[in-house]
Amino acid sequence: MQEIDLKALSTQVLWAAFGLSALFGAIAQRTHFCTMGAVADIVNIGDWARMRMWVLAIGVAMIGFNAMVALGWVDASKSLYAGPRVIWLSALVGGAMFGFGMVLASGCGSKTLVRIGGGNLKSLVVFVVLGIAAFATLKGITAVARVATLDSVALTLAGPQDLPSLLAPAEGVAKAQLALVLGIAVGGALLVWALARAEGRRADNLLGGVGIGAVVAGVWWVSGVLGHVAEDPNTLQEAFIATNSQRMESLSFVAPIAYALDWLMFFSDASKHLTIGIVAALGVVVGSAAYAVATRSFRWEGFRNAEDTASHLIGATLMGVGGVCALGCTIGQGLSGVSTLSLTSFIALASIIAGAVAALRFQMWRIERAA
Repeated sequence: MQEIDLKALSTQVLWAAFGLSALFGAIAQRTHFCTMGAVADIVNIGDWARMRMWVLAIGVAMIGFNAMVALGWVDASKSLYAGPRVIWLSALVGGAMFGFGMVLASGCGSKTLVRIGGGNLKSLVVFVVLGIAAFATLKGITAVARVATLDSVALTLAGPQDLPSLLAPAEGVAKAQLALVLGIAVGGALLVWALARAEGRRADNLLGGVGIGAVVAGVWWVSGVLGHVAEDPNTLQEAFIATNSQRMESLSFVAPIAYALDWLMFFSDASKHLTIGIVAALGVVVGSAAYAVATRSFRWEGFRNAEDTASHLIGATLMGVGGVCALGCTIGQGLSGVSTLSLTSFIALASIIAGAVAALRFQMWRIERAA
């Protein structure tokens, strides 16, 4: 493959990722898809409807990804999530920080982008602070602390940590076949639970759950199939085009926001290139804005007071640091990572939810105390 072909392929990958992300933004704006909101609905009013939407999305993404594994299109071990190192402490601490922070900041990374598209200026501030905190944790001052503490504690396995890779030798079956069985079994169970009650079968829930899950699976295809090069002519090695990690990627909204800020600030630097993560962040904003304008729901919104500002600044910082430590957010780990059946992703997801519940309880305690 010649260089001109690689450039053309990169353009195709980026446009495909942008289009799918714009669809994500429009669907999320239409259906109010929000992990923080789903947890808050349960804690505050006992409403499980949005949680069923989120679980439906996980099930769809999981079945879609593992069907592609069964077809031989993708391999979980070539993603960021299924390497041999189970960074359980980073997932626990980072996930809890992210979960707590997203409550203070009125939403996770994806919700921040969706709200920017709807005219929310508070989320624009969260975007900038989250990106700075995330970049510092990737390569700056907090990165030094992360590497020296959390990342140094890990369980190193003999092979990839995704469940099909772990269980295939013991079961004596091919990894691809086991991935399909596990994907359908676990993902199917999630679908059954999500659709078991009428609230989970509402039109918005179906659109949000199936639509978002399908978009996540679609981006896996874009990165792992369309953007896969068996032998890069420049390096003579396998490559995944237009990814920051140099591995197969799907949607995630912490590190990509940091890379988006970096690209904007150093636009004239020829070494800075657009990636799936960067165009995905832009795509979500564009899709959300397009829907908001089309339905006349676009509204400017700012901070209420200094306390509201401080809460969002603290929350954004916690999300930026925690999301990098945990290798993802409610989308990066909660949908993309979990769809690979990675052990670390399940740990991070549980910790994110626990952190969100703790923050919601803390807010309720503050309200009761003030009263």
